[in-house]
Amino acid sequence: MNETRKIYMDYNATTPISAEVKAQMIEDLNIYGNASSMHADGRHARNRIEEARQQVAALIGGKAPEIVFTSGGSEANNMVFHTAESIIDGTLELSPQWADKLKGRNEIITSAIEHPCVLNSAKYLATLSKKGTLNCKVIFVPVDADGKLDMDAYKAALSDKTLLVSVMMANNEIGTIQDVKAIAALAHEAGALFHSDIVQACGKIPISVGDMRIDYATMSCHKIYGPKGIGVLYAGSGFPLYPLIQGGHQEDGMRAGTYNNLGILGYGKAAELAKANLADYGKTMRALRNRLRDGLLKNIPNIKINGHPEDVLPNTLNVSFPGAEGEAILLSMDLAGIEASTGSACASGSLEPSHVLMAIGANPELAHGSIRFSVGLGVTEEDIDYVIETMPPIIKRLRAMSTID
Repeated sequence: MNETRKIYMDYNATTPISAEVKAQMIEDLNIYGNASSMHADGRHARNRIEEARQQVAALIGGKAPEIVFTSGGSEANNMVFHTAESIIDGTLELSPQWADKLKGRNEIITSAIEHPCVLNSAKYLATLSKKGTLNCKVIFVPVDADGKLDMDAYKAALSDKTLLVSVMMANNEIGTIQDVKAIAALAHEAGALFHSDIVQACGKIPISVGDMRIDYATMSCHKIYGPKGIGVLYAGSGFPLYPLIQGGHQEDGMRAGTYNNLGILGYGKAAELAKANLADYGKTMRALRNRLRDGLLKNIPNIKINGHPEDVLPNTLNVSFPGAEGEAILLSMDLAGIEASTGSACASGSLEPSHVLMAIGANPELAHGSIRFSVGLGVTEEDIDYVIETMPPIIKRLRAMSTID
């Protein structure tokens, strides 16, 4: 690896902890009290956690009591699907209002390009149905060539049996942003609950859960320059919720376990900063992304930009390089000091082509030859220019060696 230069462009996988968050967490190392204890140290920890809860809620236009702290986005997504399962099998005792509204509903709709933790949660429920242990139907709605939900197919899938619709706000691999407000409105018209995985969108684009009428949303701190191991489930006031982790009374009984003081307080600071810097972040990242896109298009023949041309995260660029294999590209980039990804970090090690790229119509060879660049705070124009300069000879060399047509 080039020891004199390292350019990190894998911010969708994770972000470094910002200096401000790190300083706050170092200061908060002294907050050791159990937030469930009634003594002074416990009360102090609890008060600071509630401040952080307010900061996280403010980032998405929610209310503090609607925030449930979890270990990350995957746990939060699993909790939503566990709630749906508990409604279907009758484990969750619903209030009369919800019992009447959700009676007889046992169908779940999601998209073909969701994060693996959503797809696998949905597939798990489908497997239970096949085994005859849960009366549930799961529908995977396709997307178009830009990664947008096929609205005709979605409308056709909705019915008076639909219990839950789960569609991510922005895709982690190609960056395509869905019209969540319209998708949620149709779900509600059908009488269904609506969930959105907003892990990649949160802190990058403006979000108002109230205006978008999102019932459940899931988030993760390490995507916004905060610590790993801490996430959030937003659950609208009064909406059904069933704990995935049983135990004590923490999080109003919705998530048992001793509070992760340091992670939660770090999340609060990261959310505060993300909200304050949102406009500048979007403008800066979009300029860097577009500079990289235009430079690669100009200097490398026969490449394809994946994802929607306009409705895309400001920091995300997914590029296919026909005739070159993704792992080889990635290793060559790494030797040149450039760190990126072949897709979702959660799919690393898999020999299968990206399910997202396959869903938008890419053939396996094209999907295997794709790189996700995700820029973030700390990336400069000089870094972008270095990548633009470095990539053409890498692709030319790999294409000359390749047997891919």
